[in-house]
Amino acid sequence: MTFETLAKQGNSSHNDTLVATILPRIREIRKEYIKDSLSGMNRIEHRLEHVLTVQGIDFINDSRSTSVNSTWYALSNYHRPIVWIAGGVESGNNYEELIPIVGEKVKAIVCLGSRNGKILDAFSRLFIPIRETNSMDLAVQTAYSLSKPGDIVLLSPSCASFDLFENLEERGRAFRLAVKNL
Repeated sequence: MTFETLAKQGNSSHNDTLVATILPRIREIRKEYIKDSLSGMNRIEHRLEHVLTVQGIDFINDSRSTSVNSTWYALSNYHRPIVWIAGGVESGNNYEELIPIVGEKVKAIVCLGSRNGKILDAFSRLFIPIRETNSMDLAVQTAYSLSKPGDIVLLSPSCASFDLFENLEERGRAFRLAVKNL
């Protein structure tokens, strides 16, 4: 019986057999093979997109992060100090969920947008630098000035883009352009 047949039958004993058959084979797959396979995949535009390295600082465009959960995922991906560019139009965000990971990984926050009160309230207790900006150019320049070689500047807004931009794609393109103009 093939794996496809077992999976389609939906019978739990067949599914158990499927798992028991596949699990030992998964252990045989080398990590390097998986990493090489995944690195060949095309990334989604504006999702953890490496834009440029400037003076040893990596600039990452994650404009698609319009929720606390997606920003948590973005922050968890990096193991170097992060200058986080956040902000926009909030839709009931609960930033409390981000406090532990921001406290661990973020060295400074650059707020981008016209309504940053909730971000300021949530993260000011962490005693890390927080700067407010009202344009992408200024946000990128501010983040760059707060960074040093080896750091990451991460645009992961955790909010919608509608206060300064038409959509998240426009915000992501503005980030790319601002980085390239440094």
